[in-house]
Amino acid sequence: MDRWLNRDAALDALGIRPQTLYAYVSRGLLGASPDPDDPRRSLYSAEDVAALANRRKRARSRSAVATGSIAWGDPVLETAISTVARGRLLYRGEDAAELARHATFEQAASLLIGQAVRADAEPGAGTRPEPGLPALFVQLARAGATTRSTLGRSAASLAREAALLVPAVAAPLGAVAPGPIHESFARLWQRPAASDPIRRALVLMADHELNASTFAARVAASTGASLSACLLAGLATLSGPYHGAATNAVRGLIADADKQGAAKAIDAHLAANPHLPGFGHPLYIGIDVRAEALLASFDLPAPLTDLLHVAQEETGSAPNIDFATVALSLAFDLPVDAPLSLFAAARSAGWLAHAIEQAGERKLIRPRARYIGKLPQAM
Repeated sequence: MDRWLNRDAALDALGIRPQTLYAYVSRGLLGASPDPDDPRRSLYSAEDVAALANRRKRARSRSAVATGSIAWGDPVLETAISTVARGRLLYRGEDAAELARHATFEQAASLLIGQAVRADAEPGAGTRPEPGLPALFVQLARAGATTRSTLGRSAASLAREAALLVPAVAAPLGAVAPGPIHESFARLWQRPAASDPIRRALVLMADHELNASTFAARVAASTGASLSACLLAGLATLSGPYHGAATNAVRGLIADADKQGAAKAIDAHLAANPHLPGFGHPLYIGIDVRAEALLASFDLPAPLTDLLHVAQEETGSAPNIDFATVALSLAFDLPVDAPLSLFAAARSAGWLAHAIEQAGERKLIRPRARYIGKLPQAM
């Protein structure tokens, strides 16, 4: 889909009058840019138009608003950490795709947390890294039960602890100091050529606004739980097949395409599920910018190139970060669990940043449920 629409297309999509369109622009709800073919006219952000159209379609009852807000709907809390806006992913106002061109993961984590994360930081006393997600679960569970609560602590104190926790999360996954975390992963997997793409992947996955695992980490932080407990909440949520483990479905699609051809594999997957694994993302009208930035850093294996083209022709959807990390894994013959390990190590920075921000709010996240079960006759 084009990123910009002319006035007539925007009006038609929104079902509004020109005066309302201009009001949206003046209020900052709708991005506008001069038409390069006619500077007297304006073009309007297709992403903003789509977001406004979705809002107008939803019924505005309190229950409908509440229900819609937890499923890619309206924002439910304020944050200064990251956002997806007009096709770009921003970390504290900086373009994540641009950061991925040159920054290390430690530098991106430092930006998010607000405290320098050292590339040579040791994982912590008593830590004996055993590469793998189970080892990380065990380490965080132990730390979460014994470390200090976030309650009453300053943001600076929490940030100092968070800066030490970032390498502590990477260590059980196999990225052990010394050296930057991306180099440690490349060394672990004996793939030095993959070092720079791994660096980019870590930067690009460091945060992604209020995703499911980040929301879980913020809920934990709102109770005063320790930072390690917040990390555990995020990790547990990340492990689900609709989140970090979605890469398993992408591998399944790729395996099917290898056996029966891309077109047949895609048709079979779409017959069972309207969403094709590894393609499309509700926050991006076009390509997931994280996938675009990562895929540009290495050569895509030929079978994946065919799958990508066929998928885009049949569904109109571009690849997302799940496809890109599996492609990275296959291009460099990394372990099967490499995408999830990279995701967990990277997103620890975002979880910690959000946990610190939420702790500063000093109020519990406690939504109400809309009960649809039975009631006693006397009520």
